[in-house]
Amino acid sequence: MADATISVLIVDDHPVVRDGLRGMFESAAGFAVLGEAADGVEGVALAERLDPDVVLMDLRMPGGGGVEAIAELARRGARTKVLVLTTYDTDADTLPAIEAGATGYLLKDAPREELFTAVRAAAEGRTVLSPAVVSRLVSRVRNPAPRDEPLSAREREVLVLVARGTSNREIAAELFISEATVKTHLTHIYGKLAVRDRASAVAAAYDRGILG
Repeated sequence: MADATISVLIVDDHPVVRDGLRGMFESAAGFAVLGEAADGVEGVALAERLDPDVVLMDLRMPGGGGVEAIAELARRGARTKVLVLTTYDTDADTLPAIEAGATGYLLKDAPREELFTAVRAAAEGRTVLSPAVVSRLVSRVRNPAPRDEPLSAREREVLVLVARGTSNREIAAELFISEATVKTHLTHIYGKLAVRDRASAVAAAYDRGILG
């Protein structure tokens, strides 16, 4: 890839960020921005149509998050490499993204040249992680989280549907149970995963390999 132009797709819900990244890459030799998307769903569709070498993927976006988009691209067997570019470096963000198939993970405060180097590396299939993320992963390996009580088969079914953005009413219809039962399952899931809401439950499930 050293002498070839690297094609890039930018996926971020903030227009200012997308404009800034586009201007940065278009002003540098060796890069071509093929397009932009405002959420993960649009990003997957564009990636499939435009076939970029690298997708710069934000994580938390209304209308479709980055982790789900990364997993979907992997499921579809896309050759595109995904480099996460976000402001978040918590375990609930980094680990699910990497487990879903991200080639690299950088924070948005990364210097310009570091970002260019990371995109080149990602295009070659080499893993690139910000120092903060590396520190977290090393800490995680050295101090693994204790294993909690496993989810039941039904709780896993509910959690899979939650991860897809399905409402309690829709889950009830899908599984032929009442909404009250769905809420009970969610309460048990929250307790077992030590979380308080749906988004945290999904993140924790990806973190622990329950989903993905």
